[in-house]
Amino acid sequence: YFSTDQTHSVVLRSGIWGSQCIVQLIFCIMISELVLCVVEEKNPEFWRAQAQTTLKSALSRKLNTNVAKNIVLFLGDGMGITTITAARILKGQLENQTGEETVMTMDTFPYVGLAKVYSVDFQIPDSAATATAYLCGVKTNLNMVGLSAAAQNGVCRTQKGNEVTSILKWAKDAGKSVGVVTTTRVQHWYSDADMPASAKRDGCTDIAAQLINNTDIDVVIGGGRKYMTPKGTVDPEYPLDRSSLGKRQDNRNLIDEWISMKKEKVAHYVWNKKEFDAVDPETTDYLMALFEPGDMRYEVERDPLMDPSIIETTEKAIRILQKNPKGFFLLVEGGRIDQGHHASRASMALHEAVALDNAVARSLQLTNEDETLTIVTADHSHSLSFNGYPFRGNSILGKSPLYGQDLLPYTTLMYGNGPGHKIIDNKRPDIRSVDTKSKDYIQQAAVPLDSETHGGEDVAVLARGPMAHLFQGVNEQSYLAHAMAYAACVGANQQHCVATTSYRLAESRSSAPHSSLTSVLSVLLGSIMALFLY
Repeated sequence: YFSTDQTHSVVLRSGIWGSQCIVQLIFCIMISELVLCVVEEKNPEFWRAQAQTTLKSALSRKLNTNVAKNIVLFLGDGMGITTITAARILKGQLENQTGEETVMTMDTFPYVGLAKVYSVDFQIPDSAATATAYLCGVKTNLNMVGLSAAAQNGVCRTQKGNEVTSILKWAKDAGKSVGVVTTTRVQHWYSDADMPASAKRDGCTDIAAQLINNTDIDVVIGGGRKYMTPKGTVDPEYPLDRSSLGKRQDNRNLIDEWISMKKEKVAHYVWNKKEFDAVDPETTDYLMALFEPGDMRYEVERDPLMDPSIIETTEKAIRILQKNPKGFFLLVEGGRIDQGHHASRASMALHEAVALDNAVARSLQLTNEDETLTIVTADHSHSLSFNGYPFRGNSILGKSPLYGQDLLPYTTLMYGNGPGHKIIDNKRPDIRSVDTKSKDYIQQAAVPLDSETHGGEDVAVLARGPMAHLFQGVNEQSYLAHAMAYAACVGANQQHCVATTSYRLAESRSSAPHSSLTSVLSVLLGSIMALFLY
């Protein structure tokens, strides 16, 4: 057993367990020295030079006050700051680096802030309340989406008059194309089969039906086939799997309805990668791609011959949407980060976060930063902790070299609660011979629960592109939708857009080779237009 006091001395308790710990410690130190035998890091000038480079970059940064023609919002569901840190290390270690020094794509975003994620009625929120906040600009109650807190959870009739609209609709109303890409079910809150009888009597509509009727979404990519088809409909990919059968009780086929609604446009529905790859973005107006009956597969379990990666789905969406001369709004959700955490399978969650970061990188390659606002954030965090004193370069999914007081090892990633709580004869499981790096390993937890819970601390907001500086500081999560709308000149707050457009028009005319009188008249005309439109 090892412990470390403030002078960093090592204390050894006698016995065979102690001998094993000595061997483990020496081995870890040897590995650490092999990995960290980097002369540069031992030289103070390495860190000073690095800091000066970063300082120069910060000092040379200029505000981009352009109107955001496009917005790409990357939402890591459950991707708290601990998850970002752990995913950064994993990404580096997957590339045979020590990991801690790795720079993820999202790390390069120059503007960073924090968002407070509590809901109106709970300290720790769910994904419905948070989605309403960051997309609709209004905080609400737990388990409610698209409604203000004036509505009552579970009381369907209270929704009327309390509906709120999202930036997706604001962008569409402004003439932009809009899309949603996710690694979960695209409707996520299921079908009419999941609604209570009282909700149906009160005239409420399931999320799947709202998906095709509420807002004209140009691109919808994810999973969720069975929530779109009548009960008993055989799935094309899993015809013998009863859990994949259609679920709708109203006998509606929402896929067919969606296709019929797009008769005058080029619209494609696909359910496998072959069909997906055949979709030509240049000739496609609408795309609905549903690759699984429910959620898409975890990245580490994905069949690349059947299902595209989040990088591929993000690229296809952007290529379709960016044809619109007025621009687009795209939401890309790494939804299974959250589900990996709920199952206390940290490996799954972190690989999903790395995949999301790779999609961010591809998005930046496909868009122009002068006209595209890109944001990476999370809806909430989880009870994940990064603890112990692991040596530099230790596997992020590995064990701490220091044992607990019970003389048993523990992993550096653990959960505050969840299915990993297993106490037998008043002892934790002995994981010395367990492969904690396995995708199926369930991290230990302090409190027993079937499903690990969300965390309530602030989440990171990272931004780059037009008006990215608006996303600095500590803000309410509901601020995000309004800041995005301001940057893109959509929604209610557009006075600044008229003034900016008129000023730039006048400035352009005044710089042309006209006579002095013509220049003065041009500027005057621009000013009058701005005043009139304001």
